[in-house]
Amino acid sequence: MDKEKIKNLVYNAIEENLDLFLIELKFLSENKILVEVDGDKGISLKECVRISRAVEHNLDREEEDFSLEVTSPDIAKPLIVKRQYQKNINRTLQVKLIDNLKIEGVLKNVEEDSIFLEWKAREPKPIGKGKITVVKNKTIPFKDILEAKVKLLF
Repeated sequence: MDKEKIKNLVYNAIEENLDLFLIELKFLSENKILVEVDGDKGISLKECVRISRAVEHNLDREEEDFSLEVTSPDIAKPLIVKRQYQKNINRTLQVKLIDNLKIEGVLKNVEEDSIFLEWKAREPKPIGKGKITVVKNKTIPFKDILEAKVKLLF
């Protein structure tokens, strides 16, 4: 299987719609090709079919048999590429850091090498009894993120 040719076909198909971006391209056993694509405003089934056809119609099944799956990302999967973070600004993220610290906060900004989260916490009053709500924030370098997922709110 010509992996470079398939990569080029996938990239060319995605580039036809500037809102789309590749999350993952995997070549699995038994000639199975898995393409995971997302869009800045989501991705429709129609776009997945279009990408699949653009790749499949340029490959010869007589030459080599394969299976091709073009999917949108699973909402429960961790974020992989930076553009997914940008798409989820103002959503709540659950972030696990490499030191196993967990932070949950609203994604406020995405920089070249980091994200900025903001959340509210209850802390003891500086004077007197009781607690007050304070706004906390943290800049987290991508290199320190073990896993980040969008929190599903119902």
